[in-house]
Amino acid sequence: MERVTDAITPRSDGVPRADVVLPCLDEADALPWVLARIPDGWRAIVVDNGSTDGSAAIARAHGATVVHEPRRGFGAACHAGLLAAEAEFVCFCDCDATLDPGLLTGFVAALAEGGADLVLGRRRPQGRGTWPAHARVGNLALARMLRRRTGLRLHDLGPLRAARRAPLLDLGLTDRRSGYPLQMVVRGSDAGWRIEERDVPYLPRAGRSKVTGTWRGTWHAVRDMRAVLHDRPPVPVAGVTHPVGTAL
Repeated sequence: MERVTDAITPRSDGVPRADVVLPCLDEADALPWVLARIPDGWRAIVVDNGSTDGSAAIARAHGATVVHEPRRGFGAACHAGLLAAEAEFVCFCDCDATLDPGLLTGFVAALAEGGADLVLGRRRPQGRGTWPAHARVGNLALARMLRRRTGLRLHDLGPLRAARRAPLLDLGLTDRRSGYPLQMVVRGSDAGWRIEERDVPYLPRAGRSKVTGTWRGTWHAVRDMRAVLHDRPPVPVAGVTHPVGTAL
């Protein structure tokens, strides 16, 4: 796929171009479906987090930029993709085929129009068993804790989201595990960001979740995120620049 070098060039339908970060660990079955739904003119950045099923090769074959992140962790993969992004707008989406990245055009349009600084997808399960009970309980508990911490009345801390790249980097996100999505919201709120939530269909996943597929996985995710609720952003250091990810 041709790399996007003009970060603010609009698409033919008027929506600005964006980079879509797709953290990936053994998603060979789902990747073709996900990558086929990346909006025209946008760049897919698949961050391979140690896959052994050929996910990286499949991603390249479908035109994605592949970034390798050896440090295991959802946050590590997401942040590596953010560092590799070049577009003004950066989106995040899981690569397990539960969420359609084509929906992100509406998110980016809202950012470009100035109505929001961070747009989140509120997952609406399509069919029984799509979102396990333990994962829903964990998400609900975190949403309540987030409300107490920030006052934000959000219902979901899902992975489908969009924001401008430069302000995201300025948040100084440090979590490299399951707390990364929550830290983004907390620090954005602390910085005065306008945060919007939109309903999105949540489909049955391809394969098993690496994070919330079990009660134990959900507990670890909640533990990581609870720690994030008590952190504070670091003091910016003059002259420090953001490193660049390694794209192959």
